[in-house]
Amino acid sequence: MIKNRSTLKAGTLLISPPMQMDIHFRRAVVLLCEHSETGSFGLILNRSLALVMEQIFNDLPGFGEEIGWGGPVQPETLHFIHRLPEQIEGGVQIQEAVFWGGDFEQVKKGVQSGDVNPNDIRFFLGYTGWSSGQLAEEVDQGGWILSVSDEDTVFDMAESAVWRQTLKQLGGSYTILANYPEHPSLN
Repeated sequence: MIKNRSTLKAGTLLISPPMQMDIHFRRAVVLLCEHSETGSFGLILNRSLALVMEQIFNDLPGFGEEIGWGGPVQPETLHFIHRLPEQIEGGVQIQEAVFWGGDFEQVKKGVQSGDVNPNDIRFFLGYTGWSSGQLAEEVDQGGWILSVSDEDTVFDMAESAVWRQTLKQLGGSYTILANYPEHPSLN
């Protein structure tokens, strides 16, 4: 677990507290890809869209990899994370075995040749962004629970389990939060 905002950096997971009511971030887990004095950039790991890559790119027939909703900022832009630095040049390492972006033409060639395994790459439309100091302020106000990401959480954990499991992994009182009902008024 990360204790405070001073440790915000690429690879940090931002976990929405269960009381978060903003529809964009309710029970969201955001992978922070970039954090600097000028702002922050992240991708929501647990929001799929009803789209697959072959629906957007005609030159990727048969590639049924789901596209995630990265966030509300510039929803027309495509972003990707992967664990294929040997096959996709130009990616930015955001943690061990997790890279953000890179040469999209290499991605397409790898998909077409079958060299890119769908389990090793994730695509997102849009992103989550914060201006200078905005994310740190949200963390200070309790708007995010911070944790360290790992390759398994990013690529292998079922989307439906990400929010609950990342809280449980923190242990202690976070385990209780992980079981907080989605609609407490219905209990």
